[in-house]
This record gives sequence, structure tokens and C-alpha cells, in this order.
Amino acid sequence: MNTLIWQENQQQLVMVWRNESQQKPPKAIVPVIQCSADAVLKNAHTRTATLWRGDFHQAKSIFAALKKRLRKPPKSNLKDSKPIDAASAFHAHRMKQAQYSALVNMLVVEISAGFTLNLPRAPDVSAALRDVYGENNQTSFLLPLSQLLGFIGAHEWHKTGVEVAALGQRIHVPFGVFSPLRGEYLELVAHTPLPKPCQTAFDIGTGSGVLAAILAKRGVPHVVATDNNLRALESAKANLTRLGFSQHVDLQVADLFPEDSADLIVCNPPWVPAKPTSTIEAALYDPNSAMLNSFLTQVTLHLNKEGEAWLIMSNLAEHLGLRAENELSARIKDSGLHIVETRHSKPTHAKAADVDDALAFARSQEITTLYRLKHINKAL
Repeated sequence: MNTLIWQENQQQLVMVWRNESQQKPPKAIVPVIQCSADAVLKNAHTRTATLWRGDFHQAKSIFAALKKRLRKPPKSNLKDSKPIDAASAFHAHRMKQAQYSALVNMLVVEISAGFTLNLPRAPDVSAALRDVYGENNQTSFLLPLSQLLGFIGAHEWHKTGVEVAALGQRIHVPFGVFSPLRGEYLELVAHTPLPKPCQTAFDIGTGSGVLAAILAKRGVPHVVATDNNLRALESAKANLTRLGFSQHVDLQVADLFPEDSADLIVCNPPWVPAKPTSTIEAALYDPNSAMLNSFLTQVTLHLNKEGEAWLIMSNLAEHLGLRAENELSARIKDSGLHIVETRHSKPTHAKAADVDDALAFARSQEITTLYRLKHINKAL
């Protein structure tokens, strides 16, 4: 964590700077009771943070105005042909996102001890921040208002939960854990025939525990779910207990595989080979396809002789020019596995149909696929 020092009311203040994004801390701090969005933006361009000391609802209005100034309506890409260089279009989009985030994160607030926001008309944010950071803070710290509002929204989603049709119940997911808002891959796992026999299954990178829960509901007697994110494992434990599957699922801390082998191994790795820029993006981006490659390299060592590995992938990376069209199938073959069957689903989330999305040229063609894989010498 970085420590920031500034002068305010003839006193020197020192506080920790917290930011979930991988951005440089502010060079300077300017405390204000009120100001315009233009003033905040002017400060932000010099990496000077505007520390809001005024009314909370006014801060939200300034933040909304700031976003409006930075987000000009994008030109539709769907109506145009695919860019000559899709990968360059993707990286330009990511750069624009990073620049936007760096600027809006320069409007900040002070979080006092006990996760308290001491601003006029401020809500109680303690539960939302405890959901993110755990135990109460003893000293004040600075936090981008953008992220505070995100934490509040994530906390409400955590309480409400996400309806999962394959379970007939809700999954509750805290900030920093991948949320199964995209249901098409869940339906693929729920309806693909299980291998025979199927006494043990591994769920690699379980996250919220939703796939482990689906496998348990389908009658797999013993499921081992792994993750290297402790927050994810806590979320999975709470969900599985709530759903009544805790006795059928063993949660383990692991980078990928547990010990031993299984009849079925399921993995839904991040689909896009790019570098995440924040904690929440770690479940979306897989730098250099590290998790995918490690899974394919090691899976045959843990797959029973007659077993199946189910790899769930989107072809978004192919449409973005980040992975060659036949690269994945070649990697699968090189790993000693054979594709027995592929099952496909078309995404139904909002961005898939948004013609104004900067990556609409790729999202409009995206397909999610479940690859049924077996040892080459046992392929059907």
C-alpha cells in the first residue's frame, strides 16, 4: 500500500491510499467541500486527487458529471466491418478503459476507523467495506469514490444473489469473486451427459462454487473444488452450505489440481489472454493463457483412465485476434487429449447485443463451448 502526505487546515495528514486497480497513487491531494466536475478533471489530469469533504449526494452528482465528460458516445462498430487489426482494436479499448479509470479514481473520500464515511448525508458503508476488506480498519485511509460506489453495489448484489436456473436457487457472490451472471456456461455443465462411471469430480478454480453445486445436484457423490483465492473459497463454502451440498463438496486451497485423480474434471478458466488491471478482472483475463496452458499440461495426470475433462471456453479471444483459430484444438491434442464432443451456447448477456459496445464486432459473434475431452487412447 502507498502512503500519502498532504497539508490540510495547517496540519500535515498522512493516510494509506487504497485502490483495487493497478494504478499509480496521486501525486498530490486537494481537499474540497464543493467544486465542479471540470475542476476535478483538471486536477486528475495532473494526477492530483480531489479529496471530497462536502455533501455525499453532491459528490455522487459530481462523479456522474465527471463520467459524462469522459464517456463520449462510442461509434458503433457492429455496423462497420471487422477492424483490420482486431487485436489492436482490443488493446486500444483496454488503454481507453485504463485511462478513464485512472481519471475517475482521482475523486476520493476518507474512510475513518470502523469503515465510517463522515460526510453529510452519507450512508452507512461499513457492511459494504467489511465485505471487501474483512475486519474493521483502525486508522483512516483514502479510497476512490468510484470504488466505494462499486463496493456498495457489489454488497447489494451479494445480499440479493444471482438466480441460477440450473440450481433453481440463488448464488451469493461478494466483491472480488467471479459472479455467474452469464448463465450459458452453467447450462452447458448442467445438461452435458456425465461420464460413466462418475464417482469423483474436480472443479478447478471454483470461485463462487456454482459449478461444484451443479455437479453435486446432478448426483456426483464426491466433488473436490479448488481455488487459490481465499475469498472465493469462503464464498463457495457459504453457498454450498446454504444450498445443502457441503457434505458432497470438499473445498481445497490449490493453484489448480488437488491430489489424486477423478472421473470428471471441469475447468472454466478466464477466456481472454490479457493482463488484468484490477482485482476484479483476475477472473476475466488470463495473461499469456497461463491457467489454460497449466490446466492442459497437467490434466491428464489427474484424469482417470475412462474419465472426461470438460473445458469451458469462449471464442471471443479468436474474434479479437488474441488467439489463432486452431490454436486451442492444437493445444488440446498436444496435451494428450482428444475432443469427443463440443457443445455450444450463444451468450445472452447485454453486451452481446449492444451495437454501441466498442468490441461489438467480436461480441456479436461470440460462442461459448464446452469441450468434452478424453485421453487420446480412450477417445470414442
